[in-house]
Amino acid sequence: MTIRTRFAPSPTGYLHIGGARTALFSWLYARKHGGKFILRIEDTDLERSTAESVNAILEGMTWLGLEYDEGPFYQTDRFERYAEVIEQLLQEGKAYRCNCSKQRLEQLREEQMARKEKPRYDGHCRDKDISPDEPHVVRFRNPLDGDVVMDDIIRGKVIIHNRELDDLIIRRSDGSPTYNLTVVVDDLDMGVTHVIRGDDHINNAPRQINILRAMGKPVPRYAHVPMILGEDGTRLSKRHGATSVMQYREMGFLPEALLNYLVRLGWSHGDKEIFSIDEMIELFELENVNRSASMFNTEKLLWLNQHYIKNDDPARIAHLLSYHMGELGIDPATGPDLVEVVKAQQERASTLVEMAEISAFFYQDFDEYDAAAAKKHLRPVAEEPLRKLREKLAELDDWQSGAIHQVIVEVAESLDLKMGKVGMPLRVAVAGRASSPGIDVTLYLLGKEKTISRIDKALAFIQQRAASSAG
Repeated sequence: MTIRTRFAPSPTGYLHIGGARTALFSWLYARKHGGKFILRIEDTDLERSTAESVNAILEGMTWLGLEYDEGPFYQTDRFERYAEVIEQLLQEGKAYRCNCSKQRLEQLREEQMARKEKPRYDGHCRDKDISPDEPHVVRFRNPLDGDVVMDDIIRGKVIIHNRELDDLIIRRSDGSPTYNLTVVVDDLDMGVTHVIRGDDHINNAPRQINILRAMGKPVPRYAHVPMILGEDGTRLSKRHGATSVMQYREMGFLPEALLNYLVRLGWSHGDKEIFSIDEMIELFELENVNRSASMFNTEKLLWLNQHYIKNDDPARIAHLLSYHMGELGIDPATGPDLVEVVKAQQERASTLVEMAEISAFFYQDFDEYDAAAAKKHLRPVAEEPLRKLREKLAELDDWQSGAIHQVIVEVAESLDLKMGKVGMPLRVAVAGRASSPGIDVTLYLLGKEKTISRIDKALAFIQQRAASSAG
């Protein structure tokens, strides 16, 4: 048997973190077993479904690298097929028409709740012969006796009594099919063997199983993945911060870091924290997914992202970083080779946004110094070392890190100063702040012309401050 899994989002918004994890688990399971991964867009909610949301889902899947083998399939293309199945169920007596008014259903619900009963349809139209020409819905004739036994891969055996289920609507009064019907037909027609989805769907499973049985069709294996909670223990939502996958791209996360983080949300393999894609495929098992909810921890994601930035190919990081440089209005072609900048900054940034911000000074002149750094390091006492550095660096023909380093050492020795007393004013002068890569590498990447220009600017700043103090 070929394993066939699917990811079936509704295009009513972006691809969110919970959906991305479900897609990842489905994708991994298919890849591990040499199966097929299907993408299906459940767009029957015509009022809320949008083309923008479809694009956002496809963009998120592409960015994460979760390529699908079949699809995307759209439910709106399959209405004829759903109508065919509903007619067959009607003809076989496994579904029936219902013309109960909205008022009757509301009154029934109120009475049941007053008796502290679970609200459910009472089968009023089960044995009526209602004309197809009058307004009606179609309901599935759910078995009245027996149990639905589901052997969930994650949750284990789940037993639901049929008497707890009511006759759900499978076709609305406007003729459109409902979720539980379309999902069953799609999974059946697409040969889905394993339905891996969020546990908010677990109540739908027995209804879907009963429809499949009524059709005389095989039932797929189910695996209901627990939800993701925010750090306050409530369901992850916008108020916890970013929940859209593409927001994480905007925030400077690498797709492999997010995937690594998501796979560890509810699944583990010993104490191992870092997983390549190949390792995920090799080691992932649905049976090892926790039954309890997982808590989203942004600090852990940042730690993972920093690990991947630090260890990835600088050329690839530079490719991804160029987008974030563009967001700052920087054209990387106007300064040092971005790959060389990445090599200098790889261990200094947790996100690509942070790397872009701390690298901006290589490409853009700055108007202001970091206030604390300038107060500490651009003082009158720094004027002499900076003048000496400017003089020696201006004379330097071999603009390489080693030669630059030697100049700084010689200036420090000639003034009988520790390296910090020379290097730190120089760093603030050229970078605008007290932190940068090694000062010799920083100057090498910045180039001779910009270095001299910025030392001049710092000297003018020191003189201006001194004059202001004297005045």
